[in-house]
Amino acid sequence: FKKMAAPVREELFDFQGVPMINCFSSNWEKVQSFQARPDDILIATYPKAGTTWVSYILDLLYFGQSSLERQTSIPIYERVPFMESAFPSMDTGGIDLLEKLPTSPRLIKTHFPVQFVPKSFWEQNCKIVYVARNAKDNVVSYFHFDRMNQIQPEPGDWNTFLHNFMTGKVTFGSWYDHVKGWWEKKQAYSNIHYMFYEDLIEDLGREVDRLSSFLGLSPSAEEKENILTGAKFDNMKKNKMTNYSTVLLMDHKVSPFMRKGKVGDWKNLFTEAQNKEFDQDYKQKMKNTTLQFRNEI
Repeated sequence: FKKMAAPVREELFDFQGVPMINCFSSNWEKVQSFQARPDDILIATYPKAGTTWVSYILDLLYFGQSSLERQTSIPIYERVPFMESAFPSMDTGGIDLLEKLPTSPRLIKTHFPVQFVPKSFWEQNCKIVYVARNAKDNVVSYFHFDRMNQIQPEPGDWNTFLHNFMTGKVTFGSWYDHVKGWWEKKQAYSNIHYMFYEDLIEDLGREVDRLSSFLGLSPSAEEKENILTGAKFDNMKKNKMTNYSTVLLMDHKVSPFMRKGKVGDWKNLFTEAQNKEFDQDYKQKMKNTTLQFRNEI
């Protein structure tokens, strides 16, 4: 076996006003000219907000009954391609995977801020599921993710990363702009289902019902039971097809891809001073929106 060379961490640069790394911007033309189909479903999130969780729930809703082989042999990132990705270690980018996807509907993942979404999604009036997570848990999760994902920019220590997050100097830019941009779009475009990570933790069954109703699906009691079991955090963490243990770019010894899946874990990392500073800054940045988050449940 040829040992893979250690991946090189990428550098952030300004891409059309949003901090980005090469493997999410190098496919730009291809991504922008992507032709969405009316039944495509876009799953949009800021990184580490529950993307894989909701992708898996959608996958189970649509294809959970039809193919056991799909559930046991195809990793989630092939079932739900990451549209803008072009990783050096993978020979096919997200768009190539999408073009080859045999399923209908196609489930598509993106971390793009709303202004980067290819226009064919709006033209085809596609359904979009957006998941948002409170900023404090999101930044903690993102910090641990950047430590173990060897292609992401070097996160530095916790305090450095926290300040970079607050000023939007992280891959995919400002959390504040991201969650607010999508929230505003939802007011104008009725086919966005805006979900909260905290609601999923609080009552997964209720959220699956709401999601099903948005998608026009009515799973049987048995199907719903399968979804609730499969999408339990601990089950997903153990499931090789959903826990990203097969991705070479990620060092699970540093931190597992699926870490805790809790609300309020930020209290274990934030110091009192950091929390105070963060709260003041947050209030300023979120003062002109109706969007509200829960930092604990």
